[in-house]
Amino acid sequence: MFITLKINPAAKAGTIKINFSAKDKVPLSEDFPLLEREKNSANRQSFTQKDAIFFTFPDRFSNGDTKNDIITSMNEKTIDRNNEDKRHGGDIQGIINHLDYIKSLGFTQIWNTPLIENNQPEYSYHGYAATDFYKIDPRFGTNEQFKILVQEAGKRGMGVIWDVVLNHCGAEYYFIKDLPSKDWINFPDTRTRTNHLKSTITDIYAAEIDKKEYTDGWFDGHMADLNQKNPLMAKYLIQNTIWWVEYAGISGFREDTYSYSDKDFLVTWTKAILDEYPNFNIVAEEMTRIVASTSYWQKDNLNSDGYKSYLLTLMDFSLNDNIVSSLTRSDQWHSTWRDTYQSVAQDYLFPHPQDQLIFPDNHDLDRFYSRLNKNLDDWKLGIAMYMTMRGIPQFFYGTEVLMTNEKAGSDGQRRGDFYGGWSDDLKETKTGKGLTNEEKEAQLYFSKLLNWRKNNAAIGNGRFKHYAPQKNDVYIYFRYTDEQKVMVLLNKNSENVSIDMHRYSEMISNTFKAKDIISDKELVVKNTLEVPAKSAMILEVK
Repeated sequence: MFITLKINPAAKAGTIKINFSAKDKVPLSEDFPLLEREKNSANRQSFTQKDAIFFTFPDRFSNGDTKNDIITSMNEKTIDRNNEDKRHGGDIQGIINHLDYIKSLGFTQIWNTPLIENNQPEYSYHGYAATDFYKIDPRFGTNEQFKILVQEAGKRGMGVIWDVVLNHCGAEYYFIKDLPSKDWINFPDTRTRTNHLKSTITDIYAAEIDKKEYTDGWFDGHMADLNQKNPLMAKYLIQNTIWWVEYAGISGFREDTYSYSDKDFLVTWTKAILDEYPNFNIVAEEMTRIVASTSYWQKDNLNSDGYKSYLLTLMDFSLNDNIVSSLTRSDQWHSTWRDTYQSVAQDYLFPHPQDQLIFPDNHDLDRFYSRLNKNLDDWKLGIAMYMTMRGIPQFFYGTEVLMTNEKAGSDGQRRGDFYGGWSDDLKETKTGKGLTNEEKEAQLYFSKLLNWRKNNAAIGNGRFKHYAPQKNDVYIYFRYTDEQKVMVLLNKNSENVSIDMHRYSEMISNTFKAKDIISDKELVVKNTLEVPAKSAMILEVK
């Protein structure tokens, strides 16, 4: 049953009793809590290019409360840290216990994969098969505990981003097992799987059945595809996401499997959020390396079919691949930095390229250090780039200490347990116990750059200008405002390279003073600049 309550703006907070009557009897009575709205809630701030996002996978991050490891009322009752597909016991308390560490690294936002109940018979640890959109999974904690996480993060100057799944839910959800209507989900009888062909959205030749099978097909056999064309379903999803903002005080959304949802509903949903919270930001996962397929969804893009989106931020999977390519391959004819240069050069397709989410790795990709063949010099070059490149940087937990996955393509290893998240771990990231010298070096490098980034206006709000890399394999770009300028030089060579400053006269004079943020050296540059082998220079120009 669906009930629409029209609430007078002058209504007082309290509890409303709703009676369900039949033939003069009241067989059911429910208390409906009307909560007081947070002061100035509509003007809450969200994440922008000035922020850096720490990304956790809660079940694999830290087990702060062993009492909630096994909940006998849940379908999946075991934990097994030796099994990549089983629950490992991480929870909200584990995240709270690491807030000071996350802050010390220089982060200003935290994104967790979904924390809502996933009461599935198996493979429930990842959070993307919800069985109650309004309830935190008891193996992670409680709704009230999540509010405490948001509040404690806020005390440390950090916001919390909520991971939203609009496209699907778990097949064990009560309204999937007992459908309110036949059209509550798509393909209710056949459970037809999606074809995963994102190109059907923009393909002017695509057959209607292919489009339908992409958006309406089930993401997985245990993930029912929600039909957002049903107005009650659409309203349910919109109200649920607004409720979480108000209830918990979150600072943004990350929306999963974005284009798999009905495209017209996505407009309605996004606009409803922004109408309520004008400063709110939403980052969408459009997991494609085809830049035009990504830019289709960004706000203000002039699409050939007239589609108008209100979404500001998308995940930049193209840049992710091209940075790895630049750092790992060789080329006798051209600079290998051309891959990265040409990826960024496609920003003309985005009305707001500075709002792209950039990231070296996440829960669906192999670990950055593994993809770089465990080369620390290349890792440092890549991290320096992610700290200074246009866009909003997001880093997966453990990237700062060179976490790896030995088996390429293994989700379980990509989502490996965070060092020190369990009391019997031999290594601990927070204290440095058991870390190798390389891991400690990486952590210091990472933290130094991110804390510097947090206070640099040219990086947090500046424009971007890059120069085509030459055969010397040095990539050079600038971040700048009218008041401040940062010059970034990335030398992939195994020997020092002398840079003739005349080439960069459009952005900087031949003679200038600067501080190298990485080495802490004060420099006086006259016509040429020596860039050390296999290293980055980040120059704050004076």
